[in-house]
Amino acid sequence: MRAVIFDMFETLITLYESPIYFGSEIAKDVGIPVEEFLSMWQPTEYDRSVGKMKFEDVMENILGNYRCYSENLIEHVKQKRIDSKKEAFRHLHSEIIPMLTELKNKKILIGLISNTFSEEEIVIRESLLFPYFDAVFLSSEQGICKPDEEIFYRCMRALSVEAEECIYVGDGGSCELEAAQKLGMKAIQAVWYLKQGTLQPTGRNKNFINVESPLDVLQYL
Repeated sequence: MRAVIFDMFETLITLYESPIYFGSEIAKDVGIPVEEFLSMWQPTEYDRSVGKMKFEDVMENILGNYRCYSENLIEHVKQKRIDSKKEAFRHLHSEIIPMLTELKNKKILIGLISNTFSEEEIVIRESLLFPYFDAVFLSSEQGICKPDEEIFYRCMRALSVEAEECIYVGDGGSCELEAAQKLGMKAIQAVWYLKQGTLQPTGRNKNFINVESPLDVLQYL
C-alpha cells in the first residue's frame, strides 16, 4: 500500500470526549425552542457541508425569522462552536499520533477526506494533526461531500495513487466505507472511539474489517 486516507470525525478525533455543541445547544444559547430551531437548522446540513451556506448565513436567517438578529450573538455562538471543535483535538486516542508518525516513517502517504462545515475548516488546518497530511479534501471547500466518488478521486489524484494502492479508514458515516470499497480501496472501519448510547452516527459494520485501535491499522499496509 502506498497511501492511507482517513476520515476526520470519529476516526482521528471524536466529538464525544468533550462537551458537544450541536443544534440543540445553539438553540438554548440563542433562546429559541429546541424543536423549532432544529426544524430550521437541520435542513441546512447538506448546504453547509458543501459550502453553499456558512454558519453565519444560517444563523442570520434563523435569528431573523425570530426577530432576534444580532451580530454579537452570532459571533458568540460561532466561537463556542469553534471552541468545541478545538477541544476535541485535546482528547485524541493515545495511539493517533504514534500511528501517523509510523506511517510517515514508512513513507506511506496520508490523505484526509472529511465532511465539514465552514467553521471547522480553520480548526482542522490549525490542528496538531494537519502537518501529517499529504492531501486534504474538506467537503465545505470542495463543494461535494462523501459518499460522492469525486471527492475520493480528487484525493487520489493529489496523492498520485490508484484506488488499489489505498487503505481508507473511517467510522463508517455517510456511506464512506461502501464508497471507498466500490472504488477499489481496502476499506477499514475505525471503532476505537465508538461508544454505545451516544449521538454517534454509526455502529459496528460487520461488512468491513473493524479495527479496535489506531496502531492496528499498520497491520493492513
